[in-house]
Amino acid sequence: MEFFYGGDDLFARVEQELAGQEIGFEASLALQPDEAFGDYHSNLVCFENRASLPENITEGMQFEGLPEGATSEGMPADIVYTVTEVYPEHIVLDGNHPLAGIGLRMHLKVRDVREATEEEIQAGSVGEAVFSVVNGAPPDAQIH
Repeated sequence: MEFFYGGDDLFARVEQELAGQEIGFEASLALQPDEAFGDYHSNLVCFENRASLPENITEGMQFEGLPEGATSEGMPADIVYTVTEVYPEHIVLDGNHPLAGIGLRMHLKVRDVREATEEEIQAGSVGEAVFSVVNGAPPDAQIH
């Protein structure tokens, strides 16, 4: 089974929607989980003995691969795990992307258009966040 953590399809879809557009262009996208950050996989959640891990572990910490001292077997080593719960005896690690299993509604608006610099072309990125996350629907939008 291949696990999806990224959002490459999401970024490709946004790029496709925005390609060739002018300042002021607006569009709304409704994406299913498999078009965004993937489906949620319960087999990417594991429990680790609290005593075998560093004392300073807190909710929200992330590890690339399981942290040193972890004993769960069969977990992928090449994904990011998030500490989702800390208990006196154990911690819960989740290898799913925080937005896995969630459909996304996006409202896009072109605010500026310019040519990419040579550095941006080589890096394949503008080097800054291109999305902002707004909690909830816009004030004038109907939720359902």
